[in-house]
Amino acid sequence: MNLELFVKELSDLVIGWPLMIFVVAVSLLYTYVLGGVQFRYFFTAFKTTLFPSQKEAAKAGELSSFGAFIHTINSNLGNGSIAGMATAVYAGGPGSALWVVVFGFILMAVRFAEVYVSSLYEKAPNSVVGGPMLYLKDVIGGKYLAYAYAVCALIFGLLSGCGMQANSIQVSLNTTWGISPLVIATFLLFFILYILFGGAERIVKISLAIVPVKVVVFVVSSALVLMYHYQNLLPALVLIVKSGFGVAAFGGGVLGFSLQQIIGAGMTRSIFATESGLGSAAILFGSSSGNDGIKNGMMGMVSTFISTVVCFIVALCIVVSGVWNSGLNSTALTIAAFDTVFGSFGGWIVSFLSVSFGFGVLVSYAYVVRSVWLFLTNNRFDFVFAILYSLCAFGGALASIVVVWDLCNIAVGITLAINLFGLVMLMPKIRKNVIQQLKHYKA
Repeated sequence: MNLELFVKELSDLVIGWPLMIFVVAVSLLYTYVLGGVQFRYFFTAFKTTLFPSQKEAAKAGELSSFGAFIHTINSNLGNGSIAGMATAVYAGGPGSALWVVVFGFILMAVRFAEVYVSSLYEKAPNSVVGGPMLYLKDVIGGKYLAYAYAVCALIFGLLSGCGMQANSIQVSLNTTWGISPLVIATFLLFFILYILFGGAERIVKISLAIVPVKVVVFVVSSALVLMYHYQNLLPALVLIVKSGFGVAAFGGGVLGFSLQQIIGAGMTRSIFATESGLGSAAILFGSSSGNDGIKNGMMGMVSTFISTVVCFIVALCIVVSGVWNSGLNSTALTIAAFDTVFGSFGGWIVSFLSVSFGFGVLVSYAYVVRSVWLFLTNNRFDFVFAILYSLCAFGGALASIVVVWDLCNIAVGITLAINLFGLVMLMPKIRKNVIQQLKHYKA
């Protein structure tokens, strides 16, 4: 069998409907056992995040809880939001945007749980290792599951968090400004080396600098697209809802298949865009100086909500501009939507977003993958990781991405399954602690 075809079939198997159903089941279960925490404490979560009751001191190079929140936002808002949401609309139509919101809300409960439980397991002194690598040890087969999770998270981080983002940056810069791929790859190599050899402190500093830039440009540009097409806003929202429930497809007698495509596209995009259940946020918060599990869990929920909103806005821009059925896919579809307002500059804006989003993920995932690497190597060979991560950025910028995407899917599917299994096993412990603490919690 052709290797590429084999990897593709394995990828489809790993992230197929059984895994998606498992994710939804765990999300709904946590929504129930935690008393609908994402709904009951929705506004409290924002108050906790934006207006904390007390300042948290963190040592140099160490993440504060808010720093972990910013890193989580940075790692979630990547090219998966720009290109991935467009792909979801292409595959499932406007209705996929509705299911992104639906699944985004139920995934908030899983994000709360994984971030909360990471605070119950203290990291070793002078260590940045936290999250699933610690709490998975407390479940059946935990010793092996923690290492299996770490290996898969390492592969996913190097391929997707590093290599795929570098490739998206290269494609955007080359397509829009004609910069040589080799020049871009070389720049990324030295840029990542500079960041990583500055240690955790430099990673945190640069990550905090990138977030405001990409968020402001995205908010302003997408708001202009929506305002320009304001007359189409209500019809677009109606179309999204009707398409989401397959009303239009009913007359054609293909309701079942259409719903499968629509829901599937929305579901997978929610999971991959927010990374809820993957454990990356648990690693960041588990590595931070903050040990208030409720506070961290609420901040984690807010990060999932923000990622969901960004995905929905991208989809809404595509639908409201009328290009959703143009036959275009991925970033080209997002560019077409922005072109309706900015003309030829639409491609420039989307390319800038693609580059800034990609840089954000590259930097934040350096912290996540470094934590996984140090766990696997018992806090050794930090310099080897710096070189390896930088080379992945260089190679990713030049590589063909056909097989790499499928390898990413396989790694993320296994990582997701392991982490969710651990969360199910730890559910009684999480529920007991959370219910008691929420009764007395004040933002």
